[in-house]
Amino acid sequence: MDSIIYQHYRPEEASFIDQVFSWIEQVDSTYAPYLTVFLTPRQCRIVLQLVNRQDDIKVKFNGGKIGSESQRALIYPNYYQVQEEDFDLSYLQIDYPIKFGDLSHSKILGAFLALGIERNRLGDIFTNGQVWQVVVDQKMLDYFKQNLVKIDHFGIKLKELDSSQLVDPIDEWEIEVITSSSLRLDSLISSIFHISRQRSKDMIKSGLVKVNFVMAERGDSLLQEDDLVSVRRFGRFQLKQLMGMTKKNNYRIQIKILKVN
Repeated sequence: MDSIIYQHYRPEEASFIDQVFSWIEQVDSTYAPYLTVFLTPRQCRIVLQLVNRQDDIKVKFNGGKIGSESQRALIYPNYYQVQEEDFDLSYLQIDYPIKFGDLSHSKILGAFLALGIERNRLGDIFTNGQVWQVVVDQKMLDYFKQNLVKIDHFGIKLKELDSSQLVDPIDEWEIEVITSSSLRLDSLISSIFHISRQRSKDMIKSGLVKVNFVMAERGDSLLQEDDLVSVRRFGRFQLKQLMGMTKKNNYRIQIKILKVN
């Protein structure tokens, strides 16, 4: 394995890189496609970069809708004709008594995870302001329909849909360009949400910050393109593009941000 490749990624990403190489080797040796679980935007970027180094192997991503945050990757020989069915996606709508209250992304996600599943068996959770829908691993469909009968204090029913019935989600994300002296996690949280660096450090220590769905442990970890950060009670942001340096040697960064109202 070319050790130089690992130098372009964070040390904690090494195990995922190893996993991607094992997928590539499997496709190369079996001449058959390989379907991943749902990946984060950062993981999708890594998969794309590593597969693009191969001559005879390609990759496509699908999360159910254009612009999906969580997507499955299909790694396949270049002669293979990819079909939508290859991604094993199923779509669910949550029927619940709307007149008695409302659901939220966090309540829905928490209810699914309480079933003991991994986050990577779920795709995006979204709403158009009237209904909530979820993209899931097709192999988990029956399990979810049989076992998820309550979210928060609501009795619910999961209704299976086809892809044509998916609603257009409300897009409350905003694109901004910011400047920052550092790509450190604590520094960017401080800059984006306008809080002190010390407070951002304390929030990380308290387990209130996740990076790519994983609890952040170090404020000095450096973010990279497509990293997705969730800060409890403040919102979420994604580092979309590093746009170079300013004259004062600060980073110009394009971010996508969703703040909690």
